[in-house]
Amino acid sequence: MRIDLNCDMGESFGNYTIGLDKEVIQYITSANIACGWHAGDPMVMNRTIQMAKTIGVGVGAHPGFPDLLGFGRRNMDCTADEIRNYVIYQIGALKGFCEANKIKLSHVKPHGNLYLTAVENAVVAEAVATAVVSVDPDLIYVALAGAKGDLMSRIGKEVGLHVVYEAFPDRAYTPEGTLVSRRQAGALIQDPEEVARRALKMAKEREVVAIDGSTIDINAQTLCVHGDTPVAVDLVRSIRELLESEGVSVKPMGQKD
Repeated sequence: MRIDLNCDMGESFGNYTIGLDKEVIQYITSANIACGWHAGDPMVMNRTIQMAKTIGVGVGAHPGFPDLLGFGRRNMDCTADEIRNYVIYQIGALKGFCEANKIKLSHVKPHGNLYLTAVENAVVAEAVATAVVSVDPDLIYVALAGAKGDLMSRIGKEVGLHVVYEAFPDRAYTPEGTLVSRRQAGALIQDPEEVARRALKMAKEREVVAIDGSTIDINAQTLCVHGDTPVAVDLVRSIRELLESEGVSVKPMGQKD
């Protein structure tokens, strides 16, 4: 039994430091690196890739809406053509830094509201997926695990992408299988022991418990922990230690057995 542990990283910008990348990256197996539009900048992108290469962590692009002020978490009324070109632009930027550092770009995971919109909206989902495949059809495409992610994953497969399903042990789930809005109390789970137990349940039982106590079936191959929370290091450490103690192998999503 194996699973990937990913984290959104490279979110600092200029003189502003966001997240605990140096500490968190020691425990994860894949890094989703911001591409400069919702967060990050060229210096941060390059530095984060170099850290990942040194440790042996897989590198993925994390494209979002052009929304630095809102950190990519606000809705934007963009056409399908705009979204497609935005995503191509961002993947291309990170891919360039990967090539400069002689490391392969392994995957793409949409960020924030671009991700959530792709879960619900077929036009957006197709724009994102076709952008990914047009840059490199061998890139892994990260989509929401569970029935709620069926639209996003189906369109990804239809355009020829290999889809990996993702779950979030540090986020509360609605009974419908979506993430509880960050604007609501309890959306972020910050108790390391609880988050680790949720991660183990996701990895071994393929289930997550929603906020109303109901159980949602998922089939996740990668688990995401957000790196911009104060307890991020404790969360990823607890998750990895518990998974490995229970016989779950933690490896990058792009690594062959």
